[in-house]
Amino acid sequence: MHRVGSAGNNNNSTRPRKEKRFTYVLNDADDTKHCAGVNCLAVLKSRSEEDCDYLFTGSRDGTLKRWALGDDSASCSATFESHVDWVNDAVLAGDTLVSCSSDTTVKTWNCLSDGTCTRTLRQHSDYVICLAAADKNSNIVASGGLGGEVFIWDIEAALTPVAKSVDSMEDGSSNGVISPGSSGLPITSLRTIGSSSNISLHASQSHGYSPVAAKGHKESVYALAMNESGTLLVSGGTEKVLRVWDARTGAKNMKLRGHTDNIRALLLDPTGRFCLSGSSDSMIRLWDLGQQRCVHSYAVHTDSVWALASTPTFSHVYSGGRDLSLYLTDLATRESLLLCTKDHPILQMALEDDNIWIATTDSSVHRWPAEGCNPHKVFQRGGSFLAGNLSFTRARASLEGSTPAPVYKEPSLTIPGIPGIVQHEILNNRRHVLTKDTMGSVKLWEITKGIVVEDFGKVSFEEKKAELFEMVSVPAWFTMDTRLGSPSIHLESPQCFWAEMYATDFNPGASEDVKINLGQETLRGLLAHWMEKRRQRSGLHVSANGDIPSAKNASIRNHSHSRIEVDDGVENHSAMVHPSFEFSTVSPPSIITEGSQGGPWRKKITDLDGTEDDKDFPWWCLDSVLNGRIPLRENTKCSFFLQPCEGSPIQVLTQGKLSAPRILRIQKVVNYVLEKLVDKSPLEGSNSDGTFVSGVATSQSQLSMLGDGSFRSGLKSWQKLKPTIEILCNNQVLQPEMSLATVRAYIWKKPEDLVLNYKVVQPK
Repeated sequence: MHRVGSAGNNNNSTRPRKEKRFTYVLNDADDTKHCAGVNCLAVLKSRSEEDCDYLFTGSRDGTLKRWALGDDSASCSATFESHVDWVNDAVLAGDTLVSCSSDTTVKTWNCLSDGTCTRTLRQHSDYVICLAAADKNSNIVASGGLGGEVFIWDIEAALTPVAKSVDSMEDGSSNGVISPGSSGLPITSLRTIGSSSNISLHASQSHGYSPVAAKGHKESVYALAMNESGTLLVSGGTEKVLRVWDARTGAKNMKLRGHTDNIRALLLDPTGRFCLSGSSDSMIRLWDLGQQRCVHSYAVHTDSVWALASTPTFSHVYSGGRDLSLYLTDLATRESLLLCTKDHPILQMALEDDNIWIATTDSSVHRWPAEGCNPHKVFQRGGSFLAGNLSFTRARASLEGSTPAPVYKEPSLTIPGIPGIVQHEILNNRRHVLTKDTMGSVKLWEITKGIVVEDFGKVSFEEKKAELFEMVSVPAWFTMDTRLGSPSIHLESPQCFWAEMYATDFNPGASEDVKINLGQETLRGLLAHWMEKRRQRSGLHVSANGDIPSAKNASIRNHSHSRIEVDDGVENHSAMVHPSFEFSTVSPPSIITEGSQGGPWRKKITDLDGTEDDKDFPWWCLDSVLNGRIPLRENTKCSFFLQPCEGSPIQVLTQGKLSAPRILRIQKVVNYVLEKLVDKSPLEGSNSDGTFVSGVATSQSQLSMLGDGSFRSGLKSWQKLKPTIEILCNNQVLQPEMSLATVRAYIWKKPEDLVLNYKVVQPK
């Protein structure tokens, strides 16, 4: 699991500060679909006959989506994008959608908006796994996570705008309520739960709103439930016990034992008297909180119970989990029915009248008939069984072949998703990535354009990887993962600037001596829309040398000059994006940056409007795209000896070690040998353009520089003889397009300096 948070340098620390990471997530053709498992569901009922119901889904792809529901249709009407990791749970609090994520945040959204995040609540120290809301008190929402923390939030207070003080601009507190898309400044003060209109500041969080903390869990919290008035909260997790809290004060009322494994799902009846719990011990238990004991247990499942949903009267419970099965159980008579079976474990459920929506580890969501208003209708079909009260009852029945037949064979409606990527391989050219998804489809992505260049279908991943192998050595300038179901490309400085290629690799008509830095051009392509919007907003124009002045970030604005060449042959790039690095606007990638005071955030590159604060981008990223500056890299040269082949009549052209850029092609070495053969006397110093230097090494082993120089006019007349120069390494003839780095990595394979041999091959 990757962590998004930045590892900044602490005060008085002598360790070097780790630069912030810049990530972009590639999207496939259809952005209206999830591309990873759906962790959570929430249904918003229409207020009038003219309006439709809405379904909200939160996915492991890091997004939430709103679906407009018809009788036999569901269409995506909005995508909510701001989380930078899995969305684990979502609840509705009035017109506010509240979500939580593995990025450690809780976010609020106007559920009927176009997808704008209204607030980011930062209090948790680890992944936030679960939420609970009060049906009749839309202000109260609770959150719990892997840090063992449980917080109760007053949403109205959290969303109340207050003035921002000068101190808050400089504070950078990470435990405040942050508004994304603004300047990322913490709110100075908000009233706490239980206070009237008093404004209170807390010593531990002087510039942020503090929720009520329910302290007592020593381990991870996986499930929460709240009564409809928001006064009672129940939590459970890896401690295998239920804890009951006063949600108004955070005081612990009781602790209930009975489960023998992690508690994964909880439900409270509207009054708060009864509680249902589902556990990894495969049991469902009914608790009477007034009596503080378990009154019934239901052995329905053969594996972990991960999801529960009840009828409005709390008379029946729908349950699902790791055994791929959805059951309906009468809590009073203990009768149980298998409604349907799935191909993937069930993660969450949501009732919509007589239907139930099912979310699984797959990217698709299904609606099944449920008779939620009159569940007795389903039992009239027969096929029910009596739920036992011991966990091995159903498991034994299953082994004996008495697994019940499901009532329903097919869902009544399916919202399809995109198969998530489960395997990937970065190819040697460091521009293409081969992926395989859950359906077995193998695709080739070009990460410098963010597109799928070829879909190979269901073929062998290993065979296709071998087929696409190229003998080429390019430095690893990015890392990637597919945790979000799509390729996430991570760039970090200075590594992302380590890879260079000749422009002719992208455009055969380009100059042979022009180099392109892959990291810099990729950043330029990703931020092209942002730079254009920024220029329009600030009224700036591109200067004659192609630079765009920075209007905000003083650390970048104060540089005395606009561009630095980091190596011989690096071209001064203009603000125009190279065609090979133009990202798609049809399915644009999303960028994730670690931000500053506002913390990590995520946006599509086409949604960047130029108002984003410079401080929310890594400084090295802006220094590259705005000022053309990239860090100098050590050891960019390759040292080698150039000698005639054994037995060759050609004289020794050089008597020392040569040095050249690692990306220099063997063709350039051929040209160098040809030029030396034309003029036998060694050249001292450099040629007119300063890019070609040759000579004999001194006794101090001073390296001679081999560059990308031009030839003398005398070479052309000598070439009329049409001899051919071959360059060999380990007795193997090298192809002209090979680079020195490739030869060293795949042919030389020794730690000592490379040795190249040359010979003249006369025409036949």
